[in-house]
Amino acid sequence: MGEVTRGLKPERLWHYFEEISKIPRASKSEKEILEYIRRFAESMKLDYTQDAAGNIVIRREASPGFEDKPVVVLQSHVDMVCEKNEKSSHDFDNDPIALVLDNGWLRADGTSLGADNGIGVAAMLAFLGDRETKLGKIECLFTVDEETGLTGAFNLDPTLIQGRLLINLDTESSTTLYIGCAGGKDSDIFLPVAEAPVDRTLKALKIAVRGLKGGHSGAEIHLGRANAVKLLARILNHLQLSYEVGLASLTGGDKANAIPREAQAVITAQSGDSTPITEDLHTYCDAVRQEYRVLEPTASFECEECKVPETELDRDSAGRLTRLLMALPHGVVAMSAVVPDLVETSTNLSSVRMEEQQVHIHASHRSSLESALDWMADMHAAIADLASAQCVQDEGYPAWYPDPDSPLLARVKRVYRRMTGRDAEVRAIHAGLECGVIKKRFKDMDAVSLGPTIENAHSPDERVNIESVETFNTVLHETLKEVCR
Repeated sequence: MGEVTRGLKPERLWHYFEEISKIPRASKSEKEILEYIRRFAESMKLDYTQDAAGNIVIRREASPGFEDKPVVVLQSHVDMVCEKNEKSSHDFDNDPIALVLDNGWLRADGTSLGADNGIGVAAMLAFLGDRETKLGKIECLFTVDEETGLTGAFNLDPTLIQGRLLINLDTESSTTLYIGCAGGKDSDIFLPVAEAPVDRTLKALKIAVRGLKGGHSGAEIHLGRANAVKLLARILNHLQLSYEVGLASLTGGDKANAIPREAQAVITAQSGDSTPITEDLHTYCDAVRQEYRVLEPTASFECEECKVPETELDRDSAGRLTRLLMALPHGVVAMSAVVPDLVETSTNLSSVRMEEQQVHIHASHRSSLESALDWMADMHAAIADLASAQCVQDEGYPAWYPDPDSPLLARVKRVYRRMTGRDAEVRAIHAGLECGVIKKRFKDMDAVSLGPTIENAHSPDERVNIESVETFNTVLHETLKEVCR
């Protein structure tokens, strides 16, 4: 048992979560966690197979007398979103996640926690280590690179699994069962820019937006939290309308599926304008802070003099970049007219980076309607074209359409009621889940998704409710028994 999670229930699950928290597992860098899973299977003398994409399935054969029971697939992804506060020195390629117990929750110290989807992975490992419970055959499917494109699910070798009952362990509410999710598509916008030398008599100011909550661009987009890139664009646009300012650098956001928490820029101005700009900026940012006083109580806006850069964008490039960031949408676009309180369509302006002779802007779109998803993609392409920028888009991933009459759902609902004394909510989720991709591969697959309560996934504020993990684990185990009845 690990030092931090000692005494938490269920012990075996928390043991494995603390173990995998020591292993680097950023998306597309899953070599070490996959090796750990292979070694686990070998040490337990369990049959396993790995496909060309890297996905691993470990098989727990049916207990004697249960060979005729349905084969169940448990599924989680092994990668995590690696986000940290700007002042954190954490190295996700080498350092273990520093776990912190905090009044009934588990979080990390200054970084994302990886409970998404590490709790699911740990639950599967704990289950595979259980030799006592009598069940039918279970296939535990560990997929790769879910967070940056569902690569593992898209490239899953269909011969890897036999089961047609899928329990996905990648949702973030212990009181809710999910039976549908949004589809998604990404837009990468490349704006050509030109640079010019900076007049050495100018002054330079570094402007930063910090302290925002960020969060999962699907599960928390409806909360109306601020986007650091959009706020910084507003500030730059305000200054460019009032002063002769140059733009030397601009960066913000990081992960495609995380709402940007921080962004910063370096501007140049005439020496005589630096003081009025600073005063104006403080007034403007105070108004923005008041605008977000409830949703973003820790938002901060910084402005300080810095070293004058050698080059900056020419005036035309700087203006087009600011106007492009102002025009690109962010947030909820439409709510479902069919499912109460479900976000139907949204878009996340996730990052901006200055590269050689171009600026790279990334946006991710989600919708439970294919036509609306195409609309979001076409809108971004049209806005990019107006700015003389190129827009490159991926094929996206499919939505998972709800089946309220699912036999597997009926079983899980019965178990949930029996184990908790209350009815589970049954919902669709706006975030993307691998179920949509897997179900498209296996037309006769029946699927349900469940998980513990996780808040602020994809951000350094991510945390998992400890009590909810035990509830989730109990419902999962009892559901597997229910399938065998």
